[in-house]
Amino acid sequence: MALHVLDLIGIFVFGITGALVGVRKQLDVFGIQVLALVTGLGGGFIRDVLIGATPPTALQDWRYLVVPVAAGLLTFFLHPGIERLERLVNIFDAAGLGLFCVTGALKAIDYGLSPLSAALLGTISGIGGGVIRDLLSGRVPVVLRREIYATPAFLGAGIVVVASALDYHALWVPYVAVATCFVIRLLAIRRGWNAPLPRTA
Repeated sequence: MALHVLDLIGIFVFGITGALVGVRKQLDVFGIQVLALVTGLGGGFIRDVLIGATPPTALQDWRYLVVPVAAGLLTFFLHPGIERLERLVNIFDAAGLGLFCVTGALKAIDYGLSPLSAALLGTISGIGGGVIRDLLSGRVPVVLRREIYATPAFLGAGIVVVASALDYHALWVPYVAVATCFVIRLLAIRRGWNAPLPRTA
């Protein structure tokens, strides 16, 4: 039940990030809804297909479709001034990243994947929707722009994977994992941390 709730929260939060990008790109209500849907559901679709959980959960439970639509409509009508959108996009995106990397890893564990595979799938769950969002909105995906993005997702997923491997299932572990990913991602944005580039001749 906790995994289900976290999954829906992650979809809602990512749906807001997609909708906010649509607002910044001056898309109409349909375009904003499309970005909210693909951002909220993209990572989960990829996750479910890779572990063989088909049809994906979003196509079996109507709430998985309603939540990003609600997030898109809420953002469309109540978005703040344009000068504040970038900051909000980053905050919501970091929150969604933390939630999805953890729920993705937990579901992969439930399907019997090895610890490393579960951590990798959690990372893919976290970054998948954002990659689709950025491609559709004409932006270079955040994960490819030298930013510290996939690393905090992998760390967050790794926390729940290691705890599971040690047969430790305390309720606080997923929340600590989400918070770890969220904080590291925001610190990377605030302090300008970037991944290293190859040396040039």
